[in-house]
Amino acid sequence: MVSLSAVIWKEDGVFIAKCPEVGTISQGKTMDEALSNLREATELYLEECPMKEHSRPILTTFEVQGYASPA
Repeated sequence: MVSLSAVIWKEDGVFIAKCPEVGTISQGKTMDEALSNLREATELYLEECPMKEHSRPILTTFEVQGYASPA
C-alpha cells in the first residue's frame, strides 16, 4: 500500500481530483466521488506503469497581483 496526494477543486459544477505524484486526474459530482474515481484511475494506471520511487510533493501557497475576477 502506498500513500499518495490528491488535489481537489470545483470547476463547472463538478469536483476535479488530481494525483500530483502520478499525474492521474478524475472527476465526480461530490468530493468523495471524485476521490474514489481518482483512486480507481490511479490503481489502473499503476497496474500498467508501476512507480519506481515516490516522494511527497511540497504543498505551499503564494500570492500574485489581483488579476483574478471575483467568483
